[in-house]
Amino acid sequence: MFSIIDIETTGHSYRYGKITEIAIIQHNGQRVTDSFSTLINPEMDIPYFITDLTGIDNEMVRNAPKFYEVAKKIVQMTSGRTFVAHNVSFDYNFIREEFARLGYDYKSKTLCTVKLSRKLLPGHRSYSLGKLCSDLNIAIEGRHRAAGDAFATAKLFEILLDKHQQSEDKNTVQNYRLF
Repeated sequence: MFSIIDIETTGHSYRYGKITEIAIIQHNGQRVTDSFSTLINPEMDIPYFITDLTGIDNEMVRNAPKFYEVAKKIVQMTSGRTFVAHNVSFDYNFIREEFARLGYDYKSKTLCTVKLSRKLLPGHRSYSLGKLCSDLNIAIEGRHRAAGDAFATAKLFEILLDKHQQSEDKNTVQNYRLF
């Protein structure tokens, strides 16, 4: 069981930045089983360069729930699941920091689709989500928005699962022939 997650933030540093949007896609290893997405009021101004990148501005998040208002939903959707993201340390560290500010020690097993892509899909010039999805003909509806990037990551994840399964099948056949 997996939770594929993407967030948008006020900046690059989880220590000083805040989450402005989150999407969680639950995946059972074969298909998407549930999803959740919401803007989050970061309780701080969103820098212009972030608005320029994501399209998320202060007005959009003014009446959005604050992180503490969606924290329980995040725990419910990720509990007992592997936390999957493209460049997982970015998303995971931001979410851990948001929970730490609430006094909660959020922990989860993680899986990085960047690292897995480099291993299972060698030879790409770039492993950024946009370029990798372009190479693999994965459409991203809403680039640099949490739901768009999370659903694209879910499609990439399915390709990686298939590739892993093929390599496992191949190794099983090869190992069988050795006996």
